[in-house]
Amino acid sequence: MATGTDASLPAAGAEPHTRRERLSALRDDLRDLRLNAERREERLADAIDAVHPSHRRCAANLAHYLALRAHDLRPVQERLSAEGLSSLGRMEADVLGNLDAVLGILGDVLDGGVAPVGRTVNVCDTDALGLAAAALLGGEPEDRTTRIMVTLPSEAADDCALVGGFADAGMDVARINCAHDDPEAWARMADHVRAVGSGIPIAMDLAGPKVRTGPIQPMTGRKAAKKPRLVVHPGDLITLTASPDAVQATVGPRHRIGCTLPEAVDAVEVGHRVAFDDGDIEGVVELTRPGEADVRVTLAAPGGAKLRAKKGINLPNTELPVAALTAEDRAALPHVVAIGDMVQLSFTRSVEDVRDLFDALDELGADDLGVVVKIETPSGFVALPEILFELMRRERVGVMIARGDLGVEVGFARLAEVQEEILWLCEAARLPVIWATEVLDNLAATGIPTRAEVTDAAAGDRAECVMLNKGPHIPEAIRALDDILTRMNQHLRKKRPLLRKLQSWEREE
Repeated sequence: MATGTDASLPAAGAEPHTRRERLSALRDDLRDLRLNAERREERLADAIDAVHPSHRRCAANLAHYLALRAHDLRPVQERLSAEGLSSLGRMEADVLGNLDAVLGILGDVLDGGVAPVGRTVNVCDTDALGLAAAALLGGEPEDRTTRIMVTLPSEAADDCALVGGFADAGMDVARINCAHDDPEAWARMADHVRAVGSGIPIAMDLAGPKVRTGPIQPMTGRKAAKKPRLVVHPGDLITLTASPDAVQATVGPRHRIGCTLPEAVDAVEVGHRVAFDDGDIEGVVELTRPGEADVRVTLAAPGGAKLRAKKGINLPNTELPVAALTAEDRAALPHVVAIGDMVQLSFTRSVEDVRDLFDALDELGADDLGVVVKIETPSGFVALPEILFELMRRERVGVMIARGDLGVEVGFARLAEVQEEILWLCEAARLPVIWATEVLDNLAATGIPTRAEVTDAAAGDRAECVMLNKGPHIPEAIRALDDILTRMNQHLRKKRPLLRKLQSWEREE
């Protein structure tokens, strides 16, 4: 590599002109970044020391990554690329290692091979993420690194052949949704999974504090709908009430609907967003009074959106005064511990939520149970660094990107960047990620995939596991996902392209 003809270095504050000057300035900037990374590790020393020994070096790497991403690195990246050096675009797994690799090259050019300034690199093992994923989710399938998690339907409790069909199609992890059925049914589902004999791990998904609409009385008369509902239009007013009583079905412009979590009604404030039924209906709180909140509808289908009982309510701006681990979840935990290989904590929003679950598991003597935190709210996303440090106190842990509620809560325009940032942060911590919600949903429901959902499923290859939900065509969806992930594993590993030989355009000479 040429070093330039001018051996002098620029004066302080001068714009570098020769290549040697530019490389010297880059080295100074990278040394500053490295020093900041080490200082962040020192400030987080207590949190790093508290994690499980298997995660300790990875926790240090997470601290380094947080330090670097506190800066806008784009100008430095452009300068590095212009000099033919690594732009640090894939540094998540080994922050100091990437910095030192570039500093080493710069040292060869500028000083004739002097080692970079700094202590010996102490980063996580190269395969730490693979080991963590195997510990939590089971070993890698034969032809892909990304596992397939399948949500078991209620029928799986009484149909062992159905579960066997899922396994034959490519299911690697079985998910039991504790918001449905009962402990006896969960146990039968688990028995059927284990009867397959392939060592498929079982994930028990706690219901969490899901907020839903209350009951609705049916209309009377000839035009009464079979399923009672409110017909909501843009501009309508919905009074959200803490009362458990059934409300009358209405067609607008004023409606009332109950909320299954009364504390949520008292927590909302004027100006807060409210979304119903996975965001199909949205509004803003105009007025509050004890036990009620008036919501002006800002988004609904022009011809009227149907809002029924037991549909989800999302409150993105509202801090709910309830813990992620509900009383119902605590009652379910003894059964979860007896049945599952891991537990998934819904609506994780804070370090305290993780501690509550750990304490509850300790009381049950289940400190070795795998734990997955589900990130599905803005508060959980903002608190993710602290949540990861707390989570790493246990050995078998991971993160689920629960994109259903997360998309409604952060807004669909921001969902794509949020899920990317979660992937990056978890790779820096070397923790496995589950890519969840609406993967191949149309295929699972109808047997026919959409083009967009095939592309989405392919993007899930960057996670360690992709989750499928229920549907009459789940075996077809599993096989399709298996094929998609197997193909994509040949082209991409996290953010790193794999340049295998392309045969699509090969021609005989």
